[in-house]
Amino acid sequence: MISVNNQIGRAGTAFIALALLASACGSDAKTTPVSSAPSTAASTTAPSTDGTTAATTGATTGSTPGTTATTTAAGGAGVTAAGISDARCAENKAAGKITYLSSFDFAAAASIIDVVVAKDKGYFDKMCLTVDLKPSFSTSNYPLVAAGTAQFSSAGSYTEILNYSKDGAKFVATVDYGKAPVEALITKDGGATTLAALKGKTIGVKGDLPPSIVAMLAKAGLKRGADYKEVLLDGFDPQAQLAQAIDALPVYKSNEPGQLDRAGVKYTIFDPAKMDVAGSFGLIYTSAKFAVDHPTAVADFSRAALKGMEDAIADPAGAVKIALKLIDAAGNANFLTQQGETYRLTQEIGIVKASTPAGEPVGLIDPAVFDNEYKTYVEAGVWPKGAPTDGKYYDAALAKSLYGKDGKVIWPTG
Repeated sequence: MISVNNQIGRAGTAFIALALLASACGSDAKTTPVSSAPSTAASTTAPSTDGTTAATTGATTGSTPGTTATTTAAGGAGVTAAGISDARCAENKAAGKITYLSSFDFAAAASIIDVVVAKDKGYFDKMCLTVDLKPSFSTSNYPLVAAGTAQFSSAGSYTEILNYSKDGAKFVATVDYGKAPVEALITKDGGATTLAALKGKTIGVKGDLPPSIVAMLAKAGLKRGADYKEVLLDGFDPQAQLAQAIDALPVYKSNEPGQLDRAGVKYTIFDPAKMDVAGSFGLIYTSAKFAVDHPTAVADFSRAALKGMEDAIADPAGAVKIALKLIDAAGNANFLTQQGETYRLTQEIGIVKASTPAGEPVGLIDPAVFDNEYKTYVEAGVWPKGAPTDGKYYDAALAKSLYGKDGKVIWPTG
């Protein structure tokens, strides 16, 4: 267990609260409002050592019935190093205007930054796709994608897709960058230095307690609704929230730790990934209907996004610059900064790389990862009113079909 110094800036404060809200999983736990004052902030890095410090770092094909064969087959033909075939180009154009809704502004986060870079560099145009990017918020996007108002979006986790696969809504995930939780839990300097010490204590939440945190606490013997209390926090400032009458605060490893470091605020951090808690983040998904109707467009949208992620990993500073251009053009309502977005992307790239099996390219879907996530969260009591059915809402073969033997995205060189 270590305490680390942090600094807070307003960059990305809204993202954390909204992103944690996006991971809402449903609970019987009662919450009590606690207010927190606004603040200005900026972000940087946090060290990582053992299971209590911040990380910096398929079996079978599953999907909604009828989608896997078509999208996977579409991924394997018509695009080579020589170019895109006329027939495939025509198929992609037939999909019409494609709207992508981000999960939080145009932040430099996995499943957003890749799409942003692809758009800026003309990768969608190269695939004969007309793509419009709109800043949005994760949980607002599911009904829009299900209704066909938008065609693609970014998911906070596979669990989030499960939670919104209801009332006839069916989705297909095509890309998964993060194969580990991106959330963590922090305690105040001088506070609990073990999870067991949180028994009988109070955890502040923004929207709901992230499933990976519920599972981590359960693994430490703390049952939700019985062994700790949850209170609802106002505001988006982690420094102000830690000053409230709480003992622990869920965070995103790619945001709040950097803010707190720069503010010189000490804390102890518990990382679910370091405790072998299952999870995922940074998924791209579409509707089952769009996947059936336009398989080549789904494949080549995913191809362009994966190409954009290759570029972002190779040149993070350049990717952040592209993101900030869009953020500023949209009004920067969330006060995102170059420093904050650089920290966010650096941390998420680290987690993406660390959670990708050796020898594999990033973004592939592994059904075992999703199966483990679902099983872990059911056992941890994430869904006290009953778990949603795991309908295998993904195409496990598509992303793999978009890579060549060299581990690079199959892409026209001309």
